[in-house]
Amino acid sequence: MAIIAMNSAATGLRALSTQLDVISNNISNANNDGFKSSRVNFEDVLYQYQQEPGTKNSNNDIRPTGIAVGYGTRVSGTELDMTQGSLTQTGNPLDVAIKGNGFFQVKTLSTQGNGMAYTRTGKFFINPEGSLVLNDDTGYKLEPPITIPPTGSNVTIGADGRVTYMEAGSTATTEAGQIKMARFANSQGLLQLGGNLFQQTDASGPVEMEDPGTNGVGEIQQGFVEGSNVDPVKELVDLIKTQRTFELNSQSIQAADQMLQQIGNLRH
Repeated sequence: MAIIAMNSAATGLRALSTQLDVISNNISNANNDGFKSSRVNFEDVLYQYQQEPGTKNSNNDIRPTGIAVGYGTRVSGTELDMTQGSLTQTGNPLDVAIKGNGFFQVKTLSTQGNGMAYTRTGKFFINPEGSLVLNDDTGYKLEPPITIPPTGSNVTIGADGRVTYMEAGSTATTEAGQIKMARFANSQGLLQLGGNLFQQTDASGPVEMEDPGTNGVGEIQQGFVEGSNVDPVKELVDLIKTQRTFELNSQSIQAADQMLQQIGNLRH
């Protein structure tokens, strides 16, 4: 019946509306350093079987196919794309990028999960206390903490995450600590907090802290930042496809409505 067609098309409109929201968010963050794009996954819903495949007909022969009518589609989930964005050289010694897998760990509010969050945005700043913190409006501290005294200069961050500096009037280097990398068994299962921050969940698995360049995590490159991994061309193509598919579903509803009107006019 046309009623099923209208319901199926309505589920398509609802799912495509979600896809449009996700695409729009990706495009708006195309210039957001460290941002990870998302994609929408769909799945079909229940089917109404008028005849099941494998049943026998009047001649006792097995039907090779059945007669099934689907009830539309729905969003099964949104999937994070954790591929690395392009690295851009900034020359800022406190800008660091991860070449490979892994996250920086920062200490957040105690009300956010276990008080820790994870990010790929390696733009840091030295606060008045000398601690390395995120260079944004949160000022969350890097964990484990790295402290550089006010008299320190010539900060160097090695590929292995070791942070060194020189004291004023000295040519010797002093080690302030080592930046650790966080990794997860399922990074797509992380919870997005906003501000390019992610939080551990049961789906992501527990965090494992590693030295940069070991056990599957990437090395650190000083003076670079990782750009957004959004592909504007792909997002534009997906946007056009979503718009066209939305129009087709709208036309399905119109066609089903016209058929119902014709059926209603049969009694006149």
